[in-house]
Amino acid sequence: MGQSRIDLPETKQPGAQSCSVTPDFPSKAGWRWRGLLAGCLGWSLLAGPSWALLSPVPAPLSTGGELRSATPPLPPLGEATDHLPPRVDPIYASHVVLRLSDRRVYLYDGDQLWVSYPVAVGREGWATPTGNFMVQRKQADPTWRHPFTGALVPPGPDNPLGRHWVGFWSDGNNVIGFHGTPQEELIGQAVSHGCVRMRNADVAEFFERVQVGTPVVVEP
Repeated sequence: MGQSRIDLPETKQPGAQSCSVTPDFPSKAGWRWRGLLAGCLGWSLLAGPSWALLSPVPAPLSTGGELRSATPPLPPLGEATDHLPPRVDPIYASHVVLRLSDRRVYLYDGDQLWVSYPVAVGREGWATPTGNFMVQRKQADPTWRHPFTGALVPPGPDNPLGRHWVGFWSDGNNVIGFHGTPQEELIGQAVSHGCVRMRNADVAEFFERVQVGTPVVVEP
């Protein structure tokens, strides 16, 4: 017998792709499929010992006609300082620099300026000594001794030293240091007998930011 060919009718659904199968009928060996290839609705089926289903691969997204990755970009990290702890001020200054011409005292943390304050310095004939010194003594609510009469003035609002004393020089009899004053309007002038006058609020901070042994450099 010769080979026979049967064309199976197609059934189409609106909007769907058609599938067609055309089997072969051998005359002696019975049914034999040479191969099956069908494409339906975006899937590919290959006949053989196993079936493979090939799923579609998502295409890159596009914006404004340009292709871009389907993976969203990472957000910016920002400035490094946004993620670092704030700088903590040191407990004590590493050293103090008094510049007589500036009428100002500077506190340093290493090479970095920490804070500065305006001052009054020694007047002509009683100039504040220059050179390298160190804090020798700290005294809260000091008693003042008049340099000429030797009279003592106890702690209080009329004490010329205010409420804080930070001494850095002595010749064995006289002493010079930083201190407050009841006459803050004279800050910025050369009016003292060698000492360094500061505003009372400033010297209170200064008192807490230095310690005995802190280097003091006095420059012209």
